[in-house]
Amino acid sequence: MNNVAVNRCRTWLSEVLRGWDEFWFTATRPHTFCLIRILAGMMLLYTHLVWTIDLMAFIGPDAWLTIDLSREIASRQNPSAWTPLWHIQSPALLWGFHITGLLVIFMFTIGLFTRVTAVASWMFAVAYCQRLQGALFGLDQVNTMLTLYLMLGPCGAVYSVDHWLRRSKSGINAEDDSSSVWTNVGIRLIQVHMCVIYFFGGISKMTGGDWRNGNAIWFAIANQEYQSLDITWLGSPQWAFLLAVLTHVTVFWEISYSALIWHRLTRPVMLAIALLIHGGIALFMGMITFGVAMIFGNLAFIKPATVEAVIGKLTPNSRSDEADNV
Repeated sequence: MNNVAVNRCRTWLSEVLRGWDEFWFTATRPHTFCLIRILAGMMLLYTHLVWTIDLMAFIGPDAWLTIDLSREIASRQNPSAWTPLWHIQSPALLWGFHITGLLVIFMFTIGLFTRVTAVASWMFAVAYCQRLQGALFGLDQVNTMLTLYLMLGPCGAVYSVDHWLRRSKSGINAEDDSSSVWTNVGIRLIQVHMCVIYFFGGISKMTGGDWRNGNAIWFAIANQEYQSLDITWLGSPQWAFLLAVLTHVTVFWEISYSALIWHRLTRPVMLAIALLIHGGIALFMGMITFGVAMIFGNLAFIKPATVEAVIGKLTPNSRSDEADNV
């Protein structure tokens, strides 16, 4: 009897280890990973372009958030935090640093020298986040998170200048099979990180009275600081029940996301709700960039074959040209 129990435990442990190995270390095609690179790169580039409007006010020697205050805030959150922007005070050098960052992020977005520019883009993103402590919000963290995981794998394998140059040099016009274990590792890390964000976001909401009693969405709608479209008419009595239901659905969705997103039957529902929630945040609460960036993160759960098929339909001419040249 003991031998039977031991053998069952061994079999179970072997299956768990095999599943763990398949989850993390199965070679995956790069189409979803590379699509996220383009979208996340565009968002990161947009963020840095916004800082260009008044660069000295953001990171200059007489910036709104002084270097000393930035250091103090950073030291409270992370004593090991550091950024070169604490040590550059010359406006000329700051502009040089900033323009270099814009160029690197642009190259990363279009997929040029991606293995290098991905790492450099992440370093620039972190440098600005450390300098602008106290002036950040969710978008900056999502940008940095996505860039961190994108630099781990070949995010320029397709849909990139690197891919075009590689095909031109080799004379091969057909799509090559560029499956990679590191692509899968990067995608899995984005997926797991999204689950962590939503789970702890839901837990945090449960500690707030407005979320428990169903008033949170109404207060968000009525808050003029974040209001981009006036939909306060939803505060009328006939809509009160719907707002309360939506509030509780949001909390349930965030907490259950980390469990239900993995199953192929419930995944489309969870992604559809993600699109509705973050689309609503973007449209009605004035946080367009944050809502869109979170949608980009959810794309990690879309299969590479689906991405390839959709982009193939959007670019039929390029695919027919490739077929003619094979």
